[in-house]
Amino acid sequence: MTEPLFPDETPGSVPADARRGRAAGLNMASRYDRRHAEATDDGWAHDPDTPVPTRVDIDSSRTILARNSSPDVPFDRSINPYRGCEHGCIYCFARPTHAHLGLSPGLDFETRLFAKPRAAELLAQALARPGYSVAPIALGTNTDPYQPIEKQWRIMREILEVLWEHRHPVTITTKGGLIMRDTDILGRMARAGLARVSVSLTTLDNAVSRAMEPRAAAPARRIAAIRMLAQAQVPVVAALAPVVPGLTDHEVERLLQAAADAGATHATYIALRLPLEVAPLFRDWLTRTYPDRANKVMGRVREMHGGKDYDAQWFRRMSGEGVHADILRRRFDLAVKRHGLDRTPTPLRRDLFRVPPRAGDQLSLGL
Repeated sequence: MTEPLFPDETPGSVPADARRGRAAGLNMASRYDRRHAEATDDGWAHDPDTPVPTRVDIDSSRTILARNSSPDVPFDRSINPYRGCEHGCIYCFARPTHAHLGLSPGLDFETRLFAKPRAAELLAQALARPGYSVAPIALGTNTDPYQPIEKQWRIMREILEVLWEHRHPVTITTKGGLIMRDTDILGRMARAGLARVSVSLTTLDNAVSRAMEPRAAAPARRIAAIRMLAQAQVPVVAALAPVVPGLTDHEVERLLQAAADAGATHATYIALRLPLEVAPLFRDWLTRTYPDRANKVMGRVREMHGGKDYDAQWFRRMSGEGVHADILRRRFDLAVKRHGLDRTPTPLRRDLFRVPPRAGDQLSLGL
């Protein structure tokens, strides 16, 4: 069982002096723990001047492609180069996955990370298997492939090199400015009809972004990423995700205009969703950070999800229902039409796929 990082003030709470640069104010136990530990004073004091460091361990998974059968998402396979995410977005729906590792979806999720350094090798093996059927691989659907630790690990870059070598289609979702590093290879892939990128936009307000997504790229940096990718002829989707009712929903039109001005060609949105442990984490953050509007925000969230913090029903979980959900949908539809972001994306090509020869392979005689 994983021991808590700090003594509890309230169950799972993180002392204020340890939250600097992090979003989560709770570090509750994994829901799979069979035992519960209560901290006792062992004579060691936490240094209030030292924020919680980021720790990266190796994920020794022997496969890399994750399969998905959800009927309301547009992909059936994905890759996650990392588990956990240093961006620390308080609303991240992937936080509950850390419980499967015996870690907390709270502070552990943004400080206890796992890297998959064999990802590119495992991907090449998967693509070479007889009978492999080609379809776009989605990256960034769970944790962000361009989170800060990618700068040192370069796993995402290696994955892209394998995909390009195989001429395999890929879609990427990120809010990390580090994607601009890979504009060269993404440009080559996009010009061949093999790549599309979604850049997540939540707000243009630096203060809100810093509080809500403490280690993600600043809003201006994300707009710059859209511009650079568009200049490299990469189709860019402006993904307004999530739209937080009562906190960021008033920015929908401004976000879409900024994205269109930067060169985005399409747009999507997802309303805030709070599955499992994300709900108490978000409520705690909201009460600490925006106490004057916490009740309003949560009231809107519940109104959009049938009176609950979250409704997991297919085709409803990402858009909500009710008056405010309908207003948001109409506003979005009008704005994307106004800015020319309502075009249907061109399907990525599958017919270019190839398995490159390896050392020792018998070459074709070309007859």
